[in-house]
Amino acid sequence: MTGIITVEELTQAIKNSPNNRGIGEHEARLLGLHVLNFFGYSERIIDNILEPEDRDAFYMLEDNAILTTEREETTLYDGREWRIHYWLFRRDKIDELIENKAKGEKVEEEVTSVYDDLPDDIWDRASDGKE
Repeated sequence: MTGIITVEELTQAIKNSPNNRGIGEHEARLLGLHVLNFFGYSERIIDNILEPEDRDAFYMLEDNAILTTEREETTLYDGREWRIHYWLFRRDKIDELIENKAKGEKVEEEVTSVYDDLPDDIWDRASDGKE
């Protein structure tokens, strides 16, 4: 997958994150929409547009490797250094989280089908006549 990140992709990546803190479909979608509203069609956004509560959500997504940060340093006309912090999507990690869920569902189906071939009496204990 390449190109623009969709709400559906970001929602799925949030839900599949190992640290998702029990976020359901609806909450993951709301968080995805909230974050995407900052990015629009851009690949990165400047950090200083975020309010503290928005930044908290971004930090949570950074903990799940969905977002990352980068910084740029520039020298101002008076010689002072100025740092600009940006947030970026990690497209590779988003794709990986979406893929892992698809693989995980297939594995789960295989595991549950192992018991289908066992005879019904396999779980009975052998009786040695002592009761």
